[in-house]
Amino acid sequence: MIDPDELTVLPVANPTAEIAIEGPPNQISLGVRVANLIAVILPFAGLVSVIVGFWGWGFHWSDLGLLLGMYLLTALGITVGFHRLFTHHSFETNRAVQSVLAILGSMAVEGPVLKWVAMHRRHHQHSDDPEDPHSPHNHGRGIRGILLGFWHAHLGWIFDPDPSDLPRYVPDLQQNGVVRKISALFPIWVAVGLLVPAALGGLLTASWTGALTGFVWGGLARVFLVHHVTWSVNSICHLWGSQPFRSHDQSRNNAMIGVLSLGEGWHNTHHAFPTSARHGLRWWELDASYLVIRTLEFIGLAWNVKLPSKQSIMRAQNI
Repeated sequence: MIDPDELTVLPVANPTAEIAIEGPPNQISLGVRVANLIAVILPFAGLVSVIVGFWGWGFHWSDLGLLLGMYLLTALGITVGFHRLFTHHSFETNRAVQSVLAILGSMAVEGPVLKWVAMHRRHHQHSDDPEDPHSPHNHGRGIRGILLGFWHAHLGWIFDPDPSDLPRYVPDLQQNGVVRKISALFPIWVAVGLLVPAALGGLLTASWTGALTGFVWGGLARVFLVHHVTWSVNSICHLWGSQPFRSHDQSRNNAMIGVLSLGEGWHNTHHAFPTSARHGLRWWELDASYLVIRTLEFIGLAWNVKLPSKQSIMRAQNI
């Protein structure tokens, strides 16, 4: 176990440095919380309704398997690969596992790994201040400000021009030839992520119809789900939830997003201990991504797994 207090380098030079800044928890109104809850539930409710409506003629067990299987694989590529490994170096692994995680994360269609990591490191350096790429705050007051902030954090920020200084956030990954090449081949991995479920659907059903529904559910619908869950960490988890730990921003732990995002929704914990491989520190906080990392460690494919010490956790608690 590594004590994160020993990591004292500034975030830009070492974006994995731990941060736990003194300060009272920020308060969010009940109206904002309800609005955010509705915003994250409605898309999923709509998708579930479509699944139920199409069951038996446009959606079958094979489609469900492809949807869930591709969701888990590509979401873990983001959570375990892009986020905990490449952005925060919360554990170490070999080049083969790095390659698999980088490719799976690219298949989630959230951008090349170098750009994703750079943007997220910038988010940590400027979290919830005006330089944050996707903060829901700093967008005005009242209902209009709330709506603009939520839109920006959830989706609007991807339409903004990229900050000109992004390369300075990833000098370590620029030196990793494997990661650099995978990042450059991003369009190929997007195509693979859409064609694989189509091919599997065709093979499982021995039909072109199965290939089409595999493409729709294991490809397009799966991308929709992964996107909105990831974006909900940016929006929901900076507006609605609890703050068990002191941090320098308005990050929050949200149980619903914690489960859907495979552990990323314990966001206040993550911002208090950025290099921790485990985001759900309490026994009931399900963190599927950490379980995957522990499994990799158990079979010898991960090492130097970083966790905050008990002393660090106690010092950072909001009491």
